[in-house]
Amino acid sequence: MRFEILGPTSVLDEDGAPVALGGPRVRALLTLLALNAGRVVGAGQLVDGLYGPRPPDGVANALQSQVSRLRRALGRDLVEFHPAGYRLVADPQDVDARRFELLAGDGRRALAAGDARRAAALLSEALELWRGVPLADAPHAVSAAAGLEELRLAATEDRLQADLELGRHRDLVAELRRLTAAHPLRERLRAQLMRALYGSGRQAEALAVYDEARLLLDRELGIEPGADLTAAHLAVLRADPSLAPAVPPVGRTGPAASGGDGASATPAGGLKRGLRAQLTSFVGRAEELAQVGARLRDNRLVTLIGPGGAGKTRLAQEASAQEPGDVCFVPLAHVAGATGVPGAVLVALDIRDALLHTPQRPALDPVTRLITALAERDLLLVLDNCEHLVAAVAELADGLLASCPGLRVLTTSREALGITGESIVPVSPLRLPPPEPDDPLEYAAVRLFADRAAAVRPGFAVDAGNAADVVRICRALDGLPLAIELAAARLRTLPVADVAARLDDRFRLLTRGSRTALPRHQTLRAVVAWSWDLLDDAEQRLAGRLSVFVGGATPEAAERVCGLPEEVLFSLAEKSLVAYVGGRYRMLDTIRAFCAERLAESGETAAIRDAHTAYYLDLVLTADPLLRTADQLDWLARLDEEGDDLEAAVRWATESGQLETGLRLLAHSACYWWMRGHRGAIAGLAAGLLAAIGDARPAGMEEEYVMCVLVTAWTGVADDDLRERLAEVRELLPITHLPERVEFLMMMRSMFTGPPGDVEEIYHELLAFTEGLPPWQRALSFSGSGFVLQILGRAEESLAAFRRALAAFRAIGERWGTVLVLSGLGALASEQGDYAASYALSDEALTLARELDARAEMAEALCRRGDALLGMGEPLGGRADYEEAAELARRVGSMDVLAWADLGLAEVALSAGERGLALSLLAQARAECPDDWYSTEEIRNRIDAALDRAVSGR
Repeated sequence: MRFEILGPTSVLDEDGAPVALGGPRVRALLTLLALNAGRVVGAGQLVDGLYGPRPPDGVANALQSQVSRLRRALGRDLVEFHPAGYRLVADPQDVDARRFELLAGDGRRALAAGDARRAAALLSEALELWRGVPLADAPHAVSAAAGLEELRLAATEDRLQADLELGRHRDLVAELRRLTAAHPLRERLRAQLMRALYGSGRQAEALAVYDEARLLLDRELGIEPGADLTAAHLAVLRADPSLAPAVPPVGRTGPAASGGDGASATPAGGLKRGLRAQLTSFVGRAEELAQVGARLRDNRLVTLIGPGGAGKTRLAQEASAQEPGDVCFVPLAHVAGATGVPGAVLVALDIRDALLHTPQRPALDPVTRLITALAERDLLLVLDNCEHLVAAVAELADGLLASCPGLRVLTTSREALGITGESIVPVSPLRLPPPEPDDPLEYAAVRLFADRAAAVRPGFAVDAGNAADVVRICRALDGLPLAIELAAARLRTLPVADVAARLDDRFRLLTRGSRTALPRHQTLRAVVAWSWDLLDDAEQRLAGRLSVFVGGATPEAAERVCGLPEEVLFSLAEKSLVAYVGGRYRMLDTIRAFCAERLAESGETAAIRDAHTAYYLDLVLTADPLLRTADQLDWLARLDEEGDDLEAAVRWATESGQLETGLRLLAHSACYWWMRGHRGAIAGLAAGLLAAIGDARPAGMEEEYVMCVLVTAWTGVADDDLRERLAEVRELLPITHLPERVEFLMMMRSMFTGPPGDVEEIYHELLAFTEGLPPWQRALSFSGSGFVLQILGRAEESLAAFRRALAAFRAIGERWGTVLVLSGLGALASEQGDYAASYALSDEALTLARELDARAEMAEALCRRGDALLGMGEPLGGRADYEEAAELARRVGSMDVLAWADLGLAEVALSAGERGLALSLLAQARAECPDDWYSTEEIRNRIDAALDRAVSGR
C-alpha cells in the first residue's frame, strides 16, 4: 500500500485503487501513524494529535475505537499494538512525506556534488508529491505540518539553485518574486532572486532587491544582511559572472546564513562549541556510538534515554565529536526552570543581544532570536540532561526543527521528549559477564572497571586472583558505568575483595566521585535520588512498592500487588526507572535498593510484601495442575519468569510467620522446581520453613507439610531431625493416601520413602484404586506398577504396565511423565541385556528432556544412555555421556544423578584398567549418593559392587 499525507490523507492499494478509510478521526489517526511509519507512536501523542488540548472523557476507549476502525479499513496486521502505543507496519518509503524527504535529501547531496541536472530532477520529483496542505486531515498536528512546510520551502530553494546552475535565470524570476513576497525574511531566496535578475540582464533590479532586504532586516530584526547575501550584492556590483558555490554552506556561525550563495564551506570537522576534551578513555560503547551516528544521519531529532549513570552524556559527547559539521553542546543540568532553556542555548551559541533597544528596534524573545540565527544554518545542537525540563526542551526543539531545516538536535534525558519525529536510542548498562565467565575482559563492564581501577591503583589488572570479585562488583552494580567508576575509585583505599564484600551497603560505600562532576554524579545515592525527585507522588509510591518484585513484574502483577493503575508503571518506564524487557518491567538492582529504602520509610513494606505473597500463591495454585498437562511448556516458561519472586514470597511468608501460606506456596511450587532441577536452593528454603514450624503440625495441611519435608531432603543430606520427619511421613500419609490438594506428592512420596512392607501387597493396592484416578495420577500409577513389577521380577507384566503409562502420559501431552516412563523402560531393557533398546529409549528420553529444559532429567537420561553404551562395549561414548551428565547434575544440585555419573566414570576407568582412578571416583560417588532416599538404593548397590571389583582386581 501507498500512503499519501502531503495533502488530504489517502491510501492506495497495490493496484493503485483508493482504499476507503472512513470518518475524519480515522483519517487523522492514519495521518499521525503514517508520519512515523515503522515506528511506535505513543498513545499520548496520538490523543494530542486527534483531540488537541481538550480530549473527551474516556479518551483511551475512544482511541481504541478509532484504532479498531482503522484496522478494519487497512487490515489488522498493518496497525500493530505495542505497550508504548501503536505502529503502522509499513515501509517508510511507501509514505509520500518520507519519500519526499529522501528525494529532497538526495537532491541536495547531488547539488553539493556539483551535479545540478540530477539535483533538479530529484528535487522536482520530490516537490511533485505535494497535493496540498500537509497533514490536512490531522488539524492538531500543527508543528509537524509546519516542519514539513519548512522542508518543502528548503527543497524549493535547492531546486531553484539547481535551475540557476543550469542557466534558467529568466524562467525563475517570476517564481522567485512570488516566493520572496511570501517569505520576505528568507535571505537565500533574496540572493537567488538577485542572481536570477542579474543573469537576465537586470543588474539594477538585482541591486534594488538587496537594498529592500537590508532595510527590511534592520526594521524587523535589527540585524544586517548575512554574509552570503552581502557576497551576492558585491558580486552583482562587480559584475562577477561566478556568484558563489552551488551548495548551501555547512556550519556558518553568522546569525542568518544564506542557503548556499557566496560562503565557503567549513573545513572538515567543523566548529565544536561546548565539547570538552576527555580525560578518560571511552570503553565499551562502540556499537552504541555507531548507532547514534547512523540515527543522526537519518533523523533530525535523536534522544538518548536511560537510567541515571548509564553514560548518556559521555556517549553524546563522543558521538558529537565525530560529526563532520558544526556542533554546539548545551549542558542543561544547572538550568533551574523552563524559561531558562532558550537562554542557555543562546549562551552556548555565543549569540548576544543588542546593547541598545529602541521602539524602532525592540528586544526579541529568545526563541525568535534562535530561529533567526539558525534558520539557514547546518548545525547539530546537543541538549544534555533534559529530564527536569522535558516539556520546555520538547517545545523548543519542536519549534526550532520546524523553522530551521538545516538543524539537527541530539538530546540526553531519562525520559523521551515525546514529540513527532523523535528517534529514541536507549542507553543500557554495559554488557555484564555471567557469574563465572571464561574471560571476564570480553565484557565491557569489566574492562571499564579495570581501566578506571588502573588509574587509581597503578599496576592493577584483572587476573585469576581477583576476577571473581571484579565480576561480582560489576554484576551487583548492574553494569552502570558511573557506579562502576565510583567502585573502582574505592581501590585507592580498599582492596578489591573488600569493595565486593561491602556492596550490600552500596550507597554508603560509593560516595566519592569526581569533585568536578555534577553534584548528582558524585555519589551513587545522589544519582538515583535525582531520578526519584523528578517523579510525582503516584510514581514514587509505585516505584517504592515495585521494589518488592525481585525479577520484575508484568503490568497485571504490578497493578494487583501495588494497587496503582498500569499507566503509572508505563510512566516509570518512560522515565527510565524501570526497563521493559521480555514482557516484564524490571528495576536495576541499584534503583531497586533505593526504592526499597523509600518503601521502608513509608511504613508500607509489610503490607506490600503480603500482597506480593498473596499474588504468587494464587499464581502457583493456578499453574501447578497445568504443569502436568499438554500446556506444561507454556506454564514452565511462565514460572521461569516468576521463579525469583516465588522464592522471595516463600522467604517472606517464613520471616513474617505466615507459615501455612509458606507451606502452600512451597508445596504447589515443588513440581515446577523439581522439573526445572532447582534442588539445592529450594531445599534450603524448605529447611528454613521447617525450622520456623518446629514441632507444630498445621491442622488440615498434612500434604503440604509432607511435601515441605520431602523438598528439604532434595539435597541428599539429612540430619537427625530430618530423618525423624521423613520417618513420620509414612504415618501422616499412608501409601494408600491419594493426594487431594498436592497432586505431585504422589510422585515425591514414593521416590523418597519407597513402598513399605510387602511389595506384592502394594502392587495389588495400586491396582485397586488406579482406574478411578484423575488422568495424571492414573498415568503415574501405571508407571508405579511398572516399577513394582520390575522389583518383583515380572518383566513382561512390568513392560505392559510401562507401555500403558507411556500411552496415558502421551494422551494428556505430559512430557515429563513420558521421560519418567522412558527411563523405566530403558532400565528394564538394560536389565534384560537389550542395550540397543535401552540406548534408543534413553536417547528419546534425552530429546524430550531437552525440549523441557529439565536438566536433572537430561543428566539422568545421559547416565542411562552411558550405561547402555558400556553394555554395548563402547566405553568412550559412555564416558562422554557420563561427563556431560556430571556437569548438568552439579549445576542443578542433583546429588543422586551426580553419584550415578561418577559411578559410570569409575566403571569406564575399571574397563580401561585404571584402578586408582576408579577407586577415587567410587569414593566420590559414595560420598555424593543420598543415603536416605529409596530411589538411590540401586546406585548404592552398584557402587558397592564396583568397589568390590576394584579392590579385588576382578
